[in-house]
Amino acid sequence: MAIFDLFSKRQKALRGDVPDVYIYDNLPNALRVQIVHIWTDALGSDRNYYNHYGCGANVQAAYKFIVDTLCREYGMFQLPTAEKHRERMYLNELANYLLQVDNIEKQLDVVELSFRYIDRLTREYDYLRKNNASESVDEAISELNARFKEHGIGFQFVEGEIVRVDSELLHCEAVKPVLRLLNEKNYQGAQQEFLSAYEHYRHGKNKEALNDCLKSFESTMKAICDKRNWPYQQNATSKALIQVCFDNDLVPLFWQQQLSSLRSMLESSIPTGRNKLSGHGQGVSPTTVPDYLVAYMLHMTASTLVFLTTAEKNIA
Repeated sequence: MAIFDLFSKRQKALRGDVPDVYIYDNLPNALRVQIVHIWTDALGSDRNYYNHYGCGANVQAAYKFIVDTLCREYGMFQLPTAEKHRERMYLNELANYLLQVDNIEKQLDVVELSFRYIDRLTREYDYLRKNNASESVDEAISELNARFKEHGIGFQFVEGEIVRVDSELLHCEAVKPVLRLLNEKNYQGAQQEFLSAYEHYRHGKNKEALNDCLKSFESTMKAICDKRNWPYQQNATSKALIQVCFDNDLVPLFWQQQLSSLRSMLESSIPTGRNKLSGHGQGVSPTTVPDYLVAYMLHMTASTLVFLTTAEKNIA
């Protein structure tokens, strides 16, 4: 459904009463209500036996799957919002849980799982595409991300995952493109590691995030070497893998000469950041990795992977 630019929104914008810094600790109640509206548009409501795409997907079954998955993972038989001594209404149970739970990670659990289910509709029902129904599913995800942005929430749903956003420009120019590029079969390992880095970052596990940045960097280069049949040692370090890529003209020779600092940047940026901050024993005093440095490394990794994978696509 289209997002309307209401009078009250325009007045808030004129007054400057709009968030200019991303929020990460809570989803506002209005946003959670809007998410429930998106669910009922995309999946239907408990009053309708079938969703409005007519694809035969039982609406109750859709919400039951989401609720049952949460219950199993949380170690519950039912969510705390289930109505007692009555037939379970899974949409109500799920919606009320989203509206009442205070923990931001559990709020995002509900959002990610439900929109992953919505996203799956486009993959499982091929004939929806023929009837243009998948456009509505895509609109649901687009509206979710627009609502996140509207409320100044620093998260987006990208390629089936909730990822943290620190800079809108970097997110659009680096993070989203690299996830799209890594979505190819050859790069699935690298994509999983990059998403894992973001997941660790979202949960405050900054050292683990840096480790996965390096893994994704190395996996991408190995995938390129495998795709191009360039030999390399299986235990090759990032420095050795960069050398293989340069030796095989992943970057044309004349650009290697012009960009003399490129090799140094690739060799020192991601591996050095990881090694300095999380790769070795921390000694007597625990090492603290600040969020802003992890965000920088994530964006640097994304930009580097975009560069490498795009360069591979352009090899003759």
